[in-house]
Amino acid sequence: MIPVLMFPQFDPVVVALGPLAIRWYALAYIAALVLGWRLVRIWVEMTPAVATRLQADDFLTWATLGVVLGGRAGYVLFYQPAAFLAAPWRILAVWEGGMSFHGGMLGVALAIILYCRQLGLPVLGFADRIAVAAPIGLGLGRVANFINGELWGREADPSLPWAMIFPNAGPAPRHPSQIYQALMEGLILFILMFALSRSERIRARFGLLTGIFLCGYAVARIIGEFFRQPDAFLGFLFAGATMGQLLSVPMLLAGLGMIAWSRRRA
Repeated sequence: MIPVLMFPQFDPVVVALGPLAIRWYALAYIAALVLGWRLVRIWVEMTPAVATRLQADDFLTWATLGVVLGGRAGYVLFYQPAAFLAAPWRILAVWEGGMSFHGGMLGVALAIILYCRQLGLPVLGFADRIAVAAPIGLGLGRVANFINGELWGREADPSLPWAMIFPNAGPAPRHPSQIYQALMEGLILFILMFALSRSERIRARFGLLTGIFLCGYAVARIIGEFFRQPDAFLGFLFAGATMGQLLSVPMLLAGLGMIAWSRRRA
């Protein structure tokens, strides 16, 4: 018999005070927003400055709305439009889970555009600073997925040392794909973005860091999806690709276009 890891039974609720329950997923969002905010308020004043710390403080509310509303809207539109059309009131039931990064990204992008235009700030310069912090939320979100025992991986060879049996995924050992994605989309991408953001020459090319982030996330997501079990209600789509991979393709193209455009500017 080859030993296989059993998924540790984490309690999805961190703290419960009567009817109020704080879950790991919510805590991941809160921690990501707070950590990102503290870093962005420093980065916006680095040469060339794109905003003040006070303006970065004010953007936190916009970012929160963009992440939550965009993430929920993206999940409804991209993943289960028919189900929510049949019961539209469930769109507001965010406590049931169901958030899309691609939708959250579009929500934050819209928030950045509206906020910067309102204050006369450089949109792409401000977006670059947000892009450096974005992997923090991605990594913490994947860790929360693992703690919740959701979005597990595809079946793995039992000889794989870290193959794991998830309680709601049957008896077969699987890849802990949430951890793979936390490392690629979170830790590795953050290290890359942070290292590049240290260069004033790169910071001065507005849009370059945003393009690198879009490409980096798209590549990491496409690779990660090869180990992740597709959503049961979607399965494999065009040419055996998953929804996450298909949504990442235009993101990759947009990132490449933004990198090329920013490098041509003075």
